[in-house]
Amino acid sequence: MSTLEDHLRQIMADETAKLRAAPDLVDRVLRSRRRKKRRVRFAALATSVAVAAAVVPAYLVLGPGSSIVQGPGLGPGEPVVTVETSQPDVPAIDDTPPARPKDLGDLGDGKAFGHVKVGYLPKGLRWHHWSVDFGDSYSTAWNYDGKASSFYCVQIYVYEGQAVQEVDDSEQTYRDKKKGKEVAVGDRTGYLIVQWVGEDGMKGTPTLFLNMGEGRRAEVMFSPVYAKKLGATKTNRELLKIAEGLTAD
Repeated sequence: MSTLEDHLRQIMADETAKLRAAPDLVDRVLRSRRRKKRRVRFAALATSVAVAAAVVPAYLVLGPGSSIVQGPGLGPGEPVVTVETSQPDVPAIDDTPPARPKDLGDLGDGKAFGHVKVGYLPKGLRWHHWSVDFGDSYSTAWNYDGKASSFYCVQIYVYEGQAVQEVDDSEQTYRDKKKGKEVAVGDRTGYLIVQWVGEDGMKGTPTLFLNMGEGRRAEVMFSPVYAKKLGATKTNRELLKIAEGLTAD
């Protein structure tokens, strides 16, 4: 992997964490970027050929202080207007990288994070060594090998205090559009939905919104890749089991 992609991966991972995006979103974007590269190059070539073939007057419009000079045309009897200008003042660009979001530190097996405890996870999953902490909302994930650079399988996002309204609004939007279904999670309520857009022919992200009581909500998500491997029925069953075992400390 190139240094540019490494840098892009880190920037996007930091920024998408703020948007509740799954940890493998960066990798999915990069894969899409590689697939489209040939089409982009072909389009650029076609555009350049079309521009070169066009015999029309050309105009450059620049800022104050420019002088207009009449020059030879692209063809017989076809004038072109060119522009000479002094070097404009270019504002300084702040290239200081944005501060990375805080994380939750070393979570061990990841089954206790923030103010919640995970009582159940599907077999074979290990803590992702990835987390993000915004104070009133925080998240972590699990995958097969425990490496932060690998794709996630399961992610849990927890909302507390003022952040509860954010997830309640998202859940209500799905309810209004009737895109999911109400589920009972023990003596608590939940809403099961496949949200966002899938990739490579897969569906989106299977998610269970869980009401954990006054001032706390949880969002349990399966990656589209992991869900496809399990199948829809088992995915929904596992989402419910994780939600049932999720408790506040």
